[in-house]
Amino acid sequence: MQLSYSRLAAALLAASLTLSACSSSPTGRPQVLLFSGSDMSQLGAQSFEELKKQEKINLDPKTNQYVQCVSRAITARLGAQPDFSEWEVVVFDSQQVNAFALPGGKIGVYTGLLNVAKNQDQLATVIGHEIGHVMAQHSNERLSRSQLANAGLQLSNMAMDGSEYQSMAMAGLGLGVQYGILMPYGRAEESESDIIGLRLMAEAGFDPRQSIELWKNMAKASGGAQPPELLSTHPSHATRINELQKQVAKLPAINVPRQNCVM
Repeated sequence: MQLSYSRLAAALLAASLTLSACSSSPTGRPQVLLFSGSDMSQLGAQSFEELKKQEKINLDPKTNQYVQCVSRAITARLGAQPDFSEWEVVVFDSQQVNAFALPGGKIGVYTGLLNVAKNQDQLATVIGHEIGHVMAQHSNERLSRSQLANAGLQLSNMAMDGSEYQSMAMAGLGLGVQYGILMPYGRAEESESDIIGLRLMAEAGFDPRQSIELWKNMAKASGGAQPPELLSTHPSHATRINELQKQVAKLPAINVPRQNCVM
């Protein structure tokens, strides 16, 4: 009977995935998307407002003008969005080497990133990459996968109810979902955002070749402190640099005016 329940749980989960995986990313990768764009925009806006309350906002005019210049150049290439009217860009005063973009048109850049992204093109690499996550609906995809993974674990837990091996099996299933599904998909999303970001920055008048230099800088800044790629949601620096070199070589010639964002 336990085997029958397990098979039923697996069949139900597979059916859910089949019914949900009816979308494709900008690069053609199949996606599982359970939430509407307006739902995700609302979540993004709420998260951004909370973050603005928690983090110190940088008010330096030159820094903000510079970040705004790079961000606006890229977002201008996207045209009107169905779930928000414009992109909001905020600079956070923090040594974090980071930036992010959220559904609903929210962009956050930490001042620590400006110490590693040495010029406008390298900053555009990061901002283009983060916007790529939004354009490919990666937040929706991750949240959807998490919901389906939780549903599958609950079904499996019901199937093994009463078994002396239930706790051990559920722990193993949890690790399997985390490292076998969620994290590899995370790496796929990161690589996909690199591809989208390169195209966006090139179309906006930035030099995509600087993306390679940016990630060399990132590698130096991290001092090699990365977990093994198998256990990480991000590609290793070496993997990322190699893939960027390949993608830059594939980009078609784009005849657009060069941007001139300076701080």
